[in-house]
Amino acid sequence: MHPHVEKILLEENQINERIQQLGQQITQDYQGKDILMVGILKGAMIFLADLVRNIEVPTFFDFMAVSSYGAGTVSSGVVRILKDLDKSIEGKHIIIVEDIVDTGLTLQYMVENIKSRGPASVKVCTLLDKPDRRKVEVPIDYNGFQIPDEFVVGFGLDYNERYRNLPYIAVLKPEIYQS
Repeated sequence: MHPHVEKILLEENQINERIQQLGQQITQDYQGKDILMVGILKGAMIFLADLVRNIEVPTFFDFMAVSSYGAGTVSSGVVRILKDLDKSIEGKHIIIVEDIVDTGLTLQYMVENIKSRGPASVKVCTLLDKPDRRKVEVPIDYNGFQIPDEFVVGFGLDYNERYRNLPYIAVLKPEIYQS
C-alpha cells in the first residue's frame, strides 16, 4: 500500500470483475450497433481502456478534457473544455465514460454539450458514483461502484496529477491534500 494512502476502498480484482460485468451489459444493450465511447481525460483513461477490452460490439473512442477542479479537491462548478472531440458525433450512439461522478455539475454540462451535437443516443458510464456530494441529478446508466464521501485516488483518479497509477481505489490521507 502506498504510504500516502489511508485505506484501500476497492481492490484491483474487485474493479476488474466489475468492469467485465459492465462490458457484458453494454455488449448486450448495443447488439447490432456501433458505439462511440467518449472518455473524459485524464481520469477515465485507465477505466476506458479496460472497459473497451470487455465490450464485444464495434467500439470506437474519442476523448474530451474538461476541468472543474484545477488543483483543488472540490469542484468549482465552472466547467471548461480543454480538449474537444476530434470528429462529429451526429447520429452516433455515445457513451460518456467518467472516472467519478461527484457533484454532477461536470457531467450535467457534458451530457448537455454532447446532446446538442445531434447523436442518436447518449448514455453515461462511470467507475465511481459519490451520491452524497450530488448538487444536480444526472443520469448514470452504467455504474461501477457507489462510494462514500471520501477523497479517493488510484485507477486513473488523482490528486495534483499524482496517484493515477495505483491499481486500486484508495482513500488519500487528509494531511496530503489539506496541507
